[in-house]
Amino acid sequence: MTLLIDFLCRFAGGLAVALCLTSTTLVPGGFFRVNLLVVLGLATFAGLLASTVGLTLVGWLMAMTALTAWVGSILMYADRRRGGLLCCVLATVGGGLATINVGDSAAAVGVPRLLSGCLIGLTVNAMLLGHWYLNAPGMRVDALRRSIDQTLVAWGLVLAITLAAVGWQFEAAGGVETGWLSRCSQAIAAAGTVGFADRRQIPPTQDAAAGLPETPGRIPELSGSKKTTAGFFNQPLDQTSLALLWLRWLAGLVGLPVLLVMSRKTLDIPNTQSATGILYVACLAVILGELTAQLLATPSMTAGVAVLQP
Repeated sequence: MTLLIDFLCRFAGGLAVALCLTSTTLVPGGFFRVNLLVVLGLATFAGLLASTVGLTLVGWLMAMTALTAWVGSILMYADRRRGGLLCCVLATVGGGLATINVGDSAAAVGVPRLLSGCLIGLTVNAMLLGHWYLNAPGMRVDALRRSIDQTLVAWGLVLAITLAAVGWQFEAAGGVETGWLSRCSQAIAAAGTVGFADRRQIPPTQDAAAGLPETPGRIPELSGSKKTTAGFFNQPLDQTSLALLWLRWLAGLVGLPVLLVMSRKTLDIPNTQSATGILYVACLAVILGELTAQLLATPSMTAGVAVLQP
C-alpha cells in the first residue's frame, strides 16, 4: 500500500511541476484546468489511502494539494491565469512534501524520489499536451517541443543520480575479490536497490547481539537507513530481482529517451498525432521504469537480494 501511495504522491507532485513549467501564452487555459483535475484525483486517492495506513501527515498534505488543485481548476476556468499558476505552485509544494514524508526524508533518498516524480509528471504532461492539439489544432508546435525538452532534462538528472549511485556502490565493492565485470554488475544491482545506503554501518546479526557466536554464512539484515550492500558482492542476484533490474534500466533509463527523441523528431515534419502516439508509449515506459525502481528499493526486495547461496 505504501508503494502505491508513494507513486501517487510522486505523480501528483510531478504533474503539478509540469503545469508550472508549461507556457500559459502558448497553451489554452482549458489544458491547465483539465490537468489540475487530474492532480485533484491523484491527490484525493493518495490522501484516502494514506489515512487508512496511518500516514496522517501525508494524508493532510495530499488533502491540501487536492483542495489547491480544485481551486486552481476553477480559476483557470475563469481565465485567471496568475491565480491558477499560484495554485499549481502550491500543489507542487504539497505533493513534494508528501513524497518526502512517505518514506525516508534523507536528502540522498528524498531528492531521487522528487526527480522521479518530476520525470513521470513531465512525460504524462507532454502526452496530454500532444493530445490537446485535437482540441486546439491552431496551437503552436513549440509548446509540445518545449515540454519534451523539459522531460529530457528531467531524465538526464535521474540518469546522473543513478550513475552516481552506481559509482558509489562500485567503490563499495573494492575490497571484494571479484572480477571487474562482476563488480560492475553487482554495483548496478546495489544502486538499483539500496542506492546511496551507508555501506559502513552494518548492523549486528541477532546471534551477535545476543552475545552468541554468529552462524556461518549469515549476513546482517537490511533495514531502514542501516541497509548495507555487503551481501551484494558475495552472490549472484535471484531471477526476480535480475528481471526487475533489466526492466528498470531498459524501460525507464534507456528506452525512455529514445522514445522522447523520436517524438521530438516527429514534430519536425510536423505531425503532432504521431508524436503523441509515441509519447503514449513513453508514458508506459516511464511508469514501468519508476514503479520497478520503487519495487527494487523496498526492504523486502533488498533483503531478498542479499541472501548468501548455501
